Amino acid sequence: MLRLENLCKRYPTGDEALKSVNLEVPDGQVMALIGPSGAGKSTLIRCVNRLVEPTSGSTRLNDLELTGLSRRRLREARCRMGMIFQEYALVERLTVMENVLSGRLGYVGFWQSWFRKFPAKDVSEAFRLLDRVGLFDMADKRADELSGGQRQRVGIARALIQNPELLLVDEPTASLDPKTSRQIMRLVCELCKERGLAAIINIHDVLLAQMFAERIVGLRLGEIVYDGPPDGLTPDVLTDIYGEEDWSETIRAVDDDEKENGKTGILALDPVKEPTQQTPTQV
Repeated sequence: MLRLENLCKRYPTGDEALKSVNLEVPDGQVMALIGPSGAGKSTLIRCVNRLVEPTSGSTRLNDLELTGLSRRRLREARCRMGMIFQEYALVERLTVMENVLSGRLGYVGFWQSWFRKFPAKDVSEAFRLLDRVGLFDMADKRADELSGGQRQRVGIARALIQNPELLLVDEPTASLDPKTSRQIMRLVCELCKERGLAAIINIHDVLLAQMFAERIVGLRLGEIVYDGPPDGLTPDVLTDIYGEEDWSETIRAVDDDEKENGKTGILALDPVKEPTQQTPTQV
């Protein structure tokens, strides 16, 4: 479980990005974080893993208090938190496999990482994850040869190979077309369900948040103004979060999609073939 207590972030200019945020995310729950630009969504995610240092408050991941950790202990703690980035954060000149295995850098020694020599079990797990995200046959491709959706799948596999307890997802669909966006959201939610992972997904697309997340938290000016189920996002609630607007089309689009698919929430992925056994120790 992730627990935030009175989390605040104030910049030297005096601007408050987060104002006494209190939040709990239990294991296995996929939570979407919505709100207008500048609401504090990305700041909240980055305060959790301390890419942004909070000004005050407490952040606890299961038994570990994160806010007071030293640099060394923080590096260790970050291995327990996988992060998926909006712009993928891949090394373009490296292969898909090498990018995925970079998620294990916190677990291997310096020279192993320098020469990109990883234990056989890590390489086998990387192949298994690539198969799970539909990129098994692209292991040797360079990252700069991939489409946006494929790059995001590499980022997902890289985050999961850490064996994290928490997944932090920052705008995973911002650069993707509508179909690929749904596929990526569906994949993230299914993987969290399979692994019992808690996830916070910062997302601008209200429709996608309603379709796939089981809980939605709305931020406005650094404060939580909504915390509840997707079907609680009424026009009045959306106005509280974003401001005055005609929200009827957004709600109608969600209703139409639910009728089309016959249900809400996570949709099934196509079956994935079992990966063949491959156990090289160097990539």
